[in-house]
Parts: sequence; C-alpha cells; structure tokens
Amino acid sequence: MLEMKNECLQCNIKLEPTSDAMICSYECTFCMQCANENNGICKNCGGDLQLRPKRKQ
Repeated sequence: MLEMKNECLQCNIKLEPTSDAMICSYECTFCMQCANENNGICKNCGGDLQLRPKRKQ
C-alpha cells in the first residue's frame, strides 16, 4: 500500500490526504511548489515525480 506522507520532504509544509502533492517511486513526497522548483525530479533519488493519488480522509 502506498504510504501517504503528511508533509513535504523539502519545506515541511503539512499535506492532507486530499492535498495536491508529487511522489517518486520510493514515495518521497513533495508539495507542488517544491516539485516545480526541482523540475519534477526527486532531490533524493533523481527519479521522476508523479502526481500523488488522493485519499478520502
């Protein structure tokens, strides 16, 4: 099951399960602003960031 982290790994902003966020294949999670600043590339593994699915709370 996908781990839904509750904060951005770069800026530590809180992310709700329904928030727009980006993840890599290792589940590194970034807010949209940080993901855009990193050009859609995970700063930890270098993988592509993809839109994280949303969950109902």
